[in-house]
Amino acid sequence: MAIQKELWVNYIMGNLFKENPHLNPIACTRVDENVLAGKIVHIPQAGSKPNVVRNRGVFPAVAVRRSDGDIVYVIDEYSTDPTVIPNADTIELSYDKLDSVLSEHLDVIAELIGDDIIFNWLSAFAAGQGSQAVSAANVIRIQNAATTAATAPSATGNRQKFSYNDIRRAQTFLNKQNIAKKDRFMLLPSELMSQLQDDADLIKRDFAKELDIENGIITKLFGFNLMERSSTAVYDNAGTPVVKAVGAAAAATDNEAAVFWQKAAVEAALGEVTMFEQLNDPTQYGDVYSALVRMGGRKRRSTAYGVGALVQQP
Repeated sequence: MAIQKELWVNYIMGNLFKENPHLNPIACTRVDENVLAGKIVHIPQAGSKPNVVRNRGVFPAVAVRRSDGDIVYVIDEYSTDPTVIPNADTIELSYDKLDSVLSEHLDVIAELIGDDIIFNWLSAFAAGQGSQAVSAANVIRIQNAATTAATAPSATGNRQKFSYNDIRRAQTFLNKQNIAKKDRFMLLPSELMSQLQDDADLIKRDFAKELDIENGIITKLFGFNLMERSSTAVYDNAGTPVVKAVGAAAAATDNEAAVFWQKAAVEAALGEVTMFEQLNDPTQYGDVYSALVRMGGRKRRSTAYGVGALVQQP
């Protein structure tokens, strides 16, 4: 009996965003409708804005042809290892059994997608994705007289402790960039969220009043919707820290970061989501299933305005 692919695809999509609140449509600009053939993002880009002259005194005005362009980039492909299900009919009818079979595979794929898109939002762009500045200028170092043990994988020593004052500095940073105050978000790794909640002033707040579990929002502070994820991004400890690629070798000097952005400054694109099946596989003595997801993301401004990171420092 063939699987009900729609059921399984919906299951994949539901689990994909459960642990990645930053990919929720309320938190970033979703350009799924611009994905062609499930794998290429094509976004028409308007040319430069017209010049404005106050009290024009020279006529006729010179007509200027607007040159429009395109942003075209290929989104990444993520696939699960094939899974053998010896009793497909029973699994198809039981959500709990379906969850137990695929949850570990999908947790891994969802985590990698979430990590990759955070990296794309913070790093320089690949060819074809638009001429964009490296976000090094958008790094703010965490500042605090109090210190705590380093939290990045393999990191040693102490780091200055994350506090609400750092969030206030991020607010000022975006304000000075003239970024819209609406729809600002901050994604904190669990360790930094724990440090934030150690603050005596914040303990007095009733976080439950601002909790939005469905959309992954824990509370609001200084105009930011705060979200939590087990990890976000890791930076090196150069004079101007640089975000490390996903899977890069860990170092004792690494630093965790809280990522902040305004919704219109970043985008994510979900393309093809497919389930594959091989019924009655004679070599596996059962039915074999696997999944494929295509997804990508990028910063949207050539200046990299509207997105940044609060990075630990010794």
